[in-house]
Amino acid sequence: MILHELLSYETLRVIWWLLLGVLLIGFALTDGFDMGVGALLPFVGKTDVERRVAINTVGPVWEGNQVWFILGGGAIFAAWPPLYAVSFSGFYLAMFVVLAAFIVRPVAFKYRSKRDGASWRAAWDWALFASGAVPALLFGVAVGNVIQGVPFHLTDDLHTIYEGAWYTKFFGLLDPFSILAGVVSLAMLIMHGAAWLTVKTEGVVQGSARAIGSVAALVAVAAYALAGVWMAVGIDGFRIVGDYATGGPSNPLHFEVERTASWFAAYGERPWIAIAPAMGILGGLLTFAGLRAGREVSTLLFSKMAILGVISSVGLTMFPFIMPSSSDPKSSLTVWNASSSHLTLFIMLVVTVIFMPLILAYTAWVYKVLWGKVTEADVTENSHSVY
Repeated sequence: MILHELLSYETLRVIWWLLLGVLLIGFALTDGFDMGVGALLPFVGKTDVERRVAINTVGPVWEGNQVWFILGGGAIFAAWPPLYAVSFSGFYLAMFVVLAAFIVRPVAFKYRSKRDGASWRAAWDWALFASGAVPALLFGVAVGNVIQGVPFHLTDDLHTIYEGAWYTKFFGLLDPFSILAGVVSLAMLIMHGAAWLTVKTEGVVQGSARAIGSVAALVAVAAYALAGVWMAVGIDGFRIVGDYATGGPSNPLHFEVERTASWFAAYGERPWIAIAPAMGILGGLLTFAGLRAGREVSTLLFSKMAILGVISSVGLTMFPFIMPSSSDPKSSLTVWNASSSHLTLFIMLVVTVIFMPLILAYTAWVYKVLWGKVTEADVTENSHSVY
């Protein structure tokens, strides 16, 4: 209890904001290359064996990688209940599509090689493509909507009300800026998947991954830079008005929020956060250079650097906002007004401190054991025991 008292409510809220970022970045760094390989699958292999090589680079690890997605959803539910309620209410159709894609992926892995028919396997290859490309695109679209503000407001008893008809909860997400954000996400994860394939494969698959990944890296950097300019000159930001106590109650309606000319005011207040977009752009360019030069492990590390920078730049630029409201700024959710109780955050932190190192250690061990290239000989010699 002494430690509980030493860690103030404000401190715990910031810690959990950081941990949420860690979980989202962890998901992008691990399951991101799974999605990238899926999106690349129909294009990096000309023959069935080549495509099976690509599949088996992620086959042993994709289930463990997806744990980060579950952890992120659980953290949102437990640490930020209003964020969970608001986001799942507004984005539930998009999330249904994402979950459907994640359900299709294991089915495709399991059934693709059960029959020898070319059309059978081609159909499952395109299913794996969709299960990688669609979530990658929609995750970016969701971020684009959050940056612009989501059209919801809270009633006096904190019920969430969204504007527009039910179908706007999906098609309304597809505005130009959000589609651009989706392109950033998709291109970035294709780049990451290509970097992974250069490490894990050789020959035709590796060469195709380098060629496609190089283009994806340039698209990701260009789209990210364009999105940054768009944010600076064409998208309003939000700020908390007045000197509200950061340790106050988790009730958005107790805060006053107003629009500002741009989110980029944050860089004037906290200039050090510019390191995040710099990492995003530099990491993407270095990944491009690494792919073109034929480097392997360093290219994958640079790809991870790009993802870290891009995702971090969103969180750092918007802080302390996590779900601004475009229709009623006062209803916006922030680090200070949308968290669970002090005790809940503390107990969750204790659990995280105990179990997160175990998860990281197990993940590191798995990658160490499975390290090495997947070759065509591996697939053909073990045809009935691999994907």
